[in-house]
Amino acid sequence: MPYSGKPMGGGMKNFRGCMESINYNGDNITDLARRKKLDTSSFRNLSFSCMESHSFPVFFNATSFLQLPGRANQDVVSLRFQFRTWNANGLLLFSNLDDGTLEIALDDGKMGVHFNVTQTKNTRIAISSGSGLNDGQWHAVHLVAKENSVMLTIDGDEASAVRTTTPIIIRTGGTYHLGGYFLPTLAPPTQKSFQGCMQAILLDDQLADMHAVEKGIVGVFENVSLDMCAIIDRCMPNHCEHGGRCKQTWDNFSCTCDRTGYTGATCHTSLFEQSCEAYKHLGRSSDTYWIDPDGSGPLRPFKVNCNMTEYKVWTTVVNNLPAQTSVTGSSRERRTVLQLNYSASMEQVTAITTSAEHCQQQVSYACRMSRLLNTPEGTPYTWWVGRSSEKHFYWGGSGPGIQKCSCGIDRNCTDPKYDCNCDADHKQWREDSGLLVYKDHLPVSQVAVGDTNRQGSEAKLTIGPLRCQGDHNYWNAASFTTPSSYLHFSTFQGETSADISFYFKTSAPYGVFLENLGNTDFIRLELKSPTVVSFSFDVGNGPVELAVHSATPLNDDQWHRVMAERNVKEAVLQLDLNYRETRPAPPQGHTRLELFSQLYVGAAGGQRGFLGCIRSLRMNGVTLDLEERAKVTPGVKPGCQGHCTSYGMYCRNGGKCVEKYNGYSCDCTATAYDGPFCTKDVGGFFEAGTLVRYNFLSEAAAANQDARFLAQPLTAQEVNLTGEAVAFSFSTSNTPAILLYVSSKTQDYLGLVLRQNGTLQVRYNLGGLKEPFTIDVDQRNLANGQPHTINMSRINRTITIQLDHYPPVSYSLPEASDTQLNLVKTLFLGKVFETGVIDPVLIERYNTPGFVGCLSRVQFNGVAPLKTALRNPITDRPTERQSVPVSYQGKLVESNCGASPLTIPPMSAVTDPWRLDSGAEFPFNEERVIPGGVNRNSAIIGGIIAVVIFTVLCTLVFLIRYMFRHKGSYHTNESKGAEPASGESADTTIICAETNPETIEESKKEWFI
Repeated sequence: MPYSGKPMGGGMKNFRGCMESINYNGDNITDLARRKKLDTSSFRNLSFSCMESHSFPVFFNATSFLQLPGRANQDVVSLRFQFRTWNANGLLLFSNLDDGTLEIALDDGKMGVHFNVTQTKNTRIAISSGSGLNDGQWHAVHLVAKENSVMLTIDGDEASAVRTTTPIIIRTGGTYHLGGYFLPTLAPPTQKSFQGCMQAILLDDQLADMHAVEKGIVGVFENVSLDMCAIIDRCMPNHCEHGGRCKQTWDNFSCTCDRTGYTGATCHTSLFEQSCEAYKHLGRSSDTYWIDPDGSGPLRPFKVNCNMTEYKVWTTVVNNLPAQTSVTGSSRERRTVLQLNYSASMEQVTAITTSAEHCQQQVSYACRMSRLLNTPEGTPYTWWVGRSSEKHFYWGGSGPGIQKCSCGIDRNCTDPKYDCNCDADHKQWREDSGLLVYKDHLPVSQVAVGDTNRQGSEAKLTIGPLRCQGDHNYWNAASFTTPSSYLHFSTFQGETSADISFYFKTSAPYGVFLENLGNTDFIRLELKSPTVVSFSFDVGNGPVELAVHSATPLNDDQWHRVMAERNVKEAVLQLDLNYRETRPAPPQGHTRLELFSQLYVGAAGGQRGFLGCIRSLRMNGVTLDLEERAKVTPGVKPGCQGHCTSYGMYCRNGGKCVEKYNGYSCDCTATAYDGPFCTKDVGGFFEAGTLVRYNFLSEAAAANQDARFLAQPLTAQEVNLTGEAVAFSFSTSNTPAILLYVSSKTQDYLGLVLRQNGTLQVRYNLGGLKEPFTIDVDQRNLANGQPHTINMSRINRTITIQLDHYPPVSYSLPEASDTQLNLVKTLFLGKVFETGVIDPVLIERYNTPGFVGCLSRVQFNGVAPLKTALRNPITDRPTERQSVPVSYQGKLVESNCGASPLTIPPMSAVTDPWRLDSGAEFPFNEERVIPGGVNRNSAIIGGIIAVVIFTVLCTLVFLIRYMFRHKGSYHTNESKGAEPASGESADTTIICAETNPETIEESKKEWFI
């Protein structure tokens, strides 16, 4: 028959068998050939008869055998039979000769014949032929052995028959065992049994009468099935996907996925990520990567260039058109068509542009007397073809339906009468270039150029690579805000192979991710507990459940990835690429998943609803559009942006915004503040002798300060500081006092103290100096009962201190000083109680009786010691004391004393109505703060005593004044001068001496408002 195509070659075997009624274009070819109406000169080995086959197959299992008679005492062995099997090894035939044994067996898919003759001397002959004979197909075996010759032929291929000329004398035994031999013998066969089928058996040139065997007239058999071949072809149909090669044994099959780009039991799962966006979020940098946009779908993986920038991820697909490709000799009647081929197929490129947020392609047309778009009739000279094979008449920088170039849009073309530079038809080189950004038209597949046939006209065309940014499928998400909310989609079609993958984040302890039901079949994925994700299904063999257990809670409001797959071989559940559970499918049973209900994402069927976000849900390579469905579904919101994007600014003072699905919260754990927005001061009132100790080292390490310990390497807890950040607020009326002190295992320390006059001093001893480096921060008296705030930081030698709301002031350590605070050990608040080297000046002048007043919002290098002490009360259990690094002595009472300081200086002692005299106690509620403290009766008694004392004092004052008046003294409103009157009493002089200095001192003060 005439055929215009190229002949196919390679690998395919010719058909052997019968065909009839072959019709081609309405003609019966077989009838025409029989009547010689066709030229049959090229026909080979063709006959027009088909003898009906009278095969009588025998099926063997691992315990079967068939014993048949042959011809005894013959010097020629002539055997023929056909077999098929999936096992690489098995005993096909065994016979005890008069003087030895004969064995025909499969060994690793090859046919082997073994003669062991012992008549005169031991003679062993072993030959083999063929390969891969365990392919489930029928294979013919022909063995002829006679004196000085043994020949083995497989499948009638005489050219590849194996011969040997080893001298041998054979006498047949007259009995043959096929498919197995279980009798005791001196020379047992290498194989015991055979699993498969045999037919067309000829023994010593005699055809075995299987009908007589079936009737019990001839031969002996056990556990065989006659007149049938029950071998199962497990690779038909082929369950290996994406070009995977199927191999099978008697009981099972396997898939070889080499060089396919896929993995898994059936080559179903892609080895590659879906996009450049996914690679970036795995921490990859810019490079060339294989991507698979549809995962387990039909599209093959392909290579792209990924450019990871700070804000965007670009995917680039290049084409084969060289830059500045010259075009001449074209006209409107006969255009030059340039075909572009990309590094990916059009279907693969379409997958990129469909999921991308934005795509662009640079086009450039350099011209000299070559018009681009404008023609007298309005039909462009040049056009381009997009991915849908449609012609487009706009150029880069313009858009669909606008027959212009970029300069026409911007109105800056060389000739304002035209909308393209090249349409002016100048003899000078011009250029029209720009970006094509309508992604449904991209990429450019063809460009037809039609005006380069005139004298001197020429065009140079450049089509840049396709560049796409973003991946809508990767970020396609929905937020489930109520337990009863869900999305529904059409029934999931995953009968023999199904894969599901998605990301989720939640703060809820449980919830159903998705569910699809059938009559009895179902498939479900759910969060069963804060640490367990389960995948359950039923294909008719009973419910199966796979569960993965996470070492950390999954309801941490962080993204987690779930991948589940079910096929005829196995079921797999994987979580976060770290946890994996696999369950093999039963060897016999149902394999098809038959569902009929809608697919529910979220709560369904009375199950526990899911609260949280689900993103990038893909089922069998298809991404479900969660966002579009969520727009019309109550209780579900498109996207998963959270509230912290808009309201995170309200978490102050270093508080961390934590997403919730009906709001947000501020995590203040790492700050010195509390409250819903981390703005509430956490403060404590210190009585005389109260101290807070925060240990940076364990007690054992802190106690061991000998030279041997200091010579040891630093442990993970031992810290050497080249900078500190200190912040706190305080109010007190007592001086001197220690506010904060940081000790070390060396002589280094840091101290902040209030001097006797109420001024603040910072003391550093970092080594290298004979005396500590001190900074007198300000000359103002800070012990005035008002709240003050200190913010101090040091980086190497530079120290910056800000007091209250005044501008910060910088200081510098001397060049001779070290810059490292070595082996930081303990931080103290209020008082120092420490062993080892301590600043003697600090102990002598400032440590007794200790700080009395309020400290609040204390923070040192990310540690909040006062807040930690107040939130972790002292316990008597040693194990709990060791786990908490903070402790305190004395009475420490939480107080709201840490209000923000005023923006004006403290009021003077005279005008401040709330000023407490020196030595007075700060008023607070004793009944509330003292453990088992003073009751209401005690307060009443104290009040009565105070009234009595006040009455006695008033009486004494009245008597003294009365005595002075009795001596003739008088009073006026004249101010007292420096020289008192001669008649003035000594007491009056003392009073003047006590009050005038304060008045003079106050007159010298300047106030900054």
